[in-house]
Amino acid sequence: MNRKSGLWIPILCLKVLFITTSCRGESFEIKPPHRGFPPVPYLEDSPPTASRIQLGKKLFFDKGLSADSTVSCATCHLPELAFTDGKPKSIGHQGMETARNAPTLLNVAWHPYFFREGGNPRLESQMLGPLENREEMANSIPNLIDRINQNSHYRNLFKEAFDTDVIDFYHLARAIALFERSLISGYSRWDRWYYLGDDVLDSTELRGWKLFTGKAGCIACHNGPDLTDYSFQNIGLYEQYSDVGLFRRTRDSSDIGKMKTPTLRNLLYTAPYMHDGSLKSLEEVIEHYDKGGKNHFAKSPLLKPLRLSDEEKSDLIALLKSFSDTILYAP
Repeated sequence: MNRKSGLWIPILCLKVLFITTSCRGESFEIKPPHRGFPPVPYLEDSPPTASRIQLGKKLFFDKGLSADSTVSCATCHLPELAFTDGKPKSIGHQGMETARNAPTLLNVAWHPYFFREGGNPRLESQMLGPLENREEMANSIPNLIDRINQNSHYRNLFKEAFDTDVIDFYHLARAIALFERSLISGYSRWDRWYYLGDDVLDSTELRGWKLFTGKAGCIACHNGPDLTDYSFQNIGLYEQYSDVGLFRRTRDSSDIGKMKTPTLRNLLYTAPYMHDGSLKSLEEVIEHYDKGGKNHFAKSPLLKPLRLSDEEKSDLIALLKSFSDTILYAP
């Protein structure tokens, strides 16, 4: 087997698991794409099975989870856009605009906390946010659980997946989380070059890597297999922040404007960028960092003017594009 073909096997196997009808109750392990990632973590009381992941997938794409049955998880997290939606801010319940840009769900299995301010520590409980937010799905747990319990098809699926006759939020959240934990990114040309040793990056991208790890300093926060350290940073996006980020959780003024550092994977598919989708292109992103951001008392000391040449900007953008998977999940 050559290295190139080896990259495709995890994705193909995952899709087979979604359509198989045998051994659906048996536990299995979804393996990371390469040695750079640790094993996919799961809750001890919620091991993955094919039937549970398939159930989570059905729930994820079901608009019936929202109050008026018009919004699903997939409304704001489209597979073809690396589980984002291409909008500055998502459109939810009754056409209302949400507060933030929809982040990718790829590799959320490894996230230590969720939301831009890190306000939820578990994937299994973070879904409470969008489910009950009036701008997103505008539902309530009691209403949703009652609706699902009245659905005979769902009762059969939950029985198969969890061996339960009574559907509750415990099982609902675990099914969706298991599906989300199966969404893995790590199949880019950069992965092949960095982790597998394949000679697949061109000279422009290699110059971009030198900038990324040197003069531009991107690697200070964008490191590790998911190209993020999950730290909270104020990058000087505004002089006054309407969305105060981490401050919402800590009430510490030094945290105003700090947001969880996002992954740089799949940037080809996830524009526009930043927590509010205010930067439309990678060119705008690079210009922002090149200027060192706007003045704000809580801005990270890492943000300083870079004074990149036009060629260096192009090299850096070429590298950023190489972080994108060459194949995306298709439902």
